[in-house]
Amino acid sequence: MSSFFKLATMQMCQKTIVLSLALFGLVACQSSGIYVPVIGSGESGAYAKGYYTVQSGDTLYSIAFRYGLDYKKLARSNKIAPPYTIFVNQRIRLKGALPKRSAPRQKTIAKSSPQKTKKPVTRKTQAPKLNWQWPVPGEVVLAFSTTGKVNKGIDIRGGLGESVAAAADGVVVYAGGGLRGYGKLVIVKHNDHFLSAYGHNRAILVKEGEKVKGGQVVAEIGSSGPGQEMLHFEIRRDGKPEDPLLYLPKKAGKSN
Repeated sequence: MSSFFKLATMQMCQKTIVLSLALFGLVACQSSGIYVPVIGSGESGAYAKGYYTVQSGDTLYSIAFRYGLDYKKLARSNKIAPPYTIFVNQRIRLKGALPKRSAPRQKTIAKSSPQKTKKPVTRKTQAPKLNWQWPVPGEVVLAFSTTGKVNKGIDIRGGLGESVAAAADGVVVYAGGGLRGYGKLVIVKHNDHFLSAYGHNRAILVKEGEKVKGGQVVAEIGSSGPGQEMLHFEIRRDGKPEDPLLYLPKKAGKSN
């Protein structure tokens, strides 16, 4: 029994030492201003699991924006009809679409038949062309990039509190601060394909559901850090980020 007691005592001491070192390391990090980073804030994990649980302040558009999805496909895969009302704690399926009902077809031998003249296929008329304009007149200090240092939009220099204008006519589909990395964010839907987003604002001056005209003030420029007063601006087509400079008119501001 004496040997067993000594062994148990030694194991307890070892655990105590390990715990003490861990606590010491944590205190040292906090006192030096170094904090353990929060990676992904649960976003990548939610996408990997295939579901997202609706939080207060979410809209279907903001969830689609968060994960780079087309809001229309997201709505269809969850059987959510316009105006896309969702509820807190509702589970939203992120991956895949609705399962196909049709059973696999068996191969059949086609019989020869007289060829019929094909009728011309008429395509649906496209949405009216959007008259894009710059949300702020400043210089582009960080360009769009999908490689290296990824930037899903452009960063435009401005003064703290400067007015941020809607880049085209549309309706506000998100106005809040629930998307990690964007600060106070406004998302405007322009048509069935295009959304624009305005991030790092000091103040939001519009509400969800509000119709806006191109050039109408929707927010005030904020800061993403000391001496970094700028607007983060994105254009997304069917959920995917595209370079805003492909749509905005040419101007004097230079891109770095």
